Amino acid sequence: MTAGSAGGHPLHRSMALDYLRNMIRIRRFEEKCAEVYSAGRIRGFLHLYIGEEAVACGVMPQIGREDAVLATYREHGHALVRGMSARAIMAEMYGRQEGCSRGRGGSMHLFDASLRFFGGNAIVGGALPMAVGFGLADRMRRTRHITACFFGEGAVAEGEFHESANLASLWKLPVVFLCENNLYAMGTALARSEADTDLCEKARSYNMTAASVDGMDVVAVAQAARIAVAHARSGDGPYFLELKTYRFRAHSMFDPELYRGKAEVEEWKQRCPIEGFKARTRAAGLVRDDDIASIEDEAAREIADAVAYADAGTLEPVENLTRDVYARALAIRGVAP
Repeated sequence: MTAGSAGGHPLHRSMALDYLRNMIRIRRFEEKCAEVYSAGRIRGFLHLYIGEEAVACGVMPQIGREDAVLATYREHGHALVRGMSARAIMAEMYGRQEGCSRGRGGSMHLFDASLRFFGGNAIVGGALPMAVGFGLADRMRRTRHITACFFGEGAVAEGEFHESANLASLWKLPVVFLCENNLYAMGTALARSEADTDLCEKARSYNMTAASVDGMDVVAVAQAARIAVAHARSGDGPYFLELKTYRFRAHSMFDPELYRGKAEVEEWKQRCPIEGFKARTRAAGLVRDDDIASIEDEAAREIADAVAYADAGTLEPVENLTRDVYARALAIRGVAP
């Protein structure tokens, strides 16, 4: 049986289970992160992806293994679906050298070149110029690769967005700009920071194809992302995709969340991407209760293993403090220091 389509293909049982498995993995991973953070085992900033899971889970399967992915500081879900292990991510957040960035980046700087996952970026809009660089490199090399760049709607107010959109369109670069619009740039509502809240119109002002999609519906996201990726890969230039979503938790673990009411959050929770997809696929006969129980058990085991791995991890030796910061030896005009 099928229920709608994803990425232009009928939604079959195996695909439905994959979407559900990844969304639940992300949700349970993030819940565990909040728990261990509260216990003092994760330090620094922590930005949870709870509520936005359908975006990463719908987009990532449309992106090829040779394509580049750049993300924001709310990137745990993207990294998991891209193929980074829960162990490597959790160890990184613990600051352990077994982490994906040797414990030096933490939550906001997940990185794995073998997966072509180039961060995690703590700077709002910081990945946008990098995405243009990746796109330019692919065009100069005459590859058919594309670059997928995730960013929040707050980044649209940054100069980097406008510079990047202009150059990408001017040079017809194979970049997909993926704007995760969760309505709040930290604690500032979109309407309080943007005179024009039509984000697609801003992209179109740079002669760029743009579309908007319900980011709480993983199937709709997959369909829209497939179109966007095909457009960029075909040589037709960049594509801007707005994904209308919502985070159920505060901006970060330090956020008192005084800028929105509980009633608004509860209203959005009624559109939970996981619960909505469960109901839809159950009704279509694609997913059974025992499937969901099995997925939950699998996720619990994976996350427990990741926490145990991070707990057993080691701190980088003090003597490595300057590694990758200062060169071990300098040779200027042939003279050693």
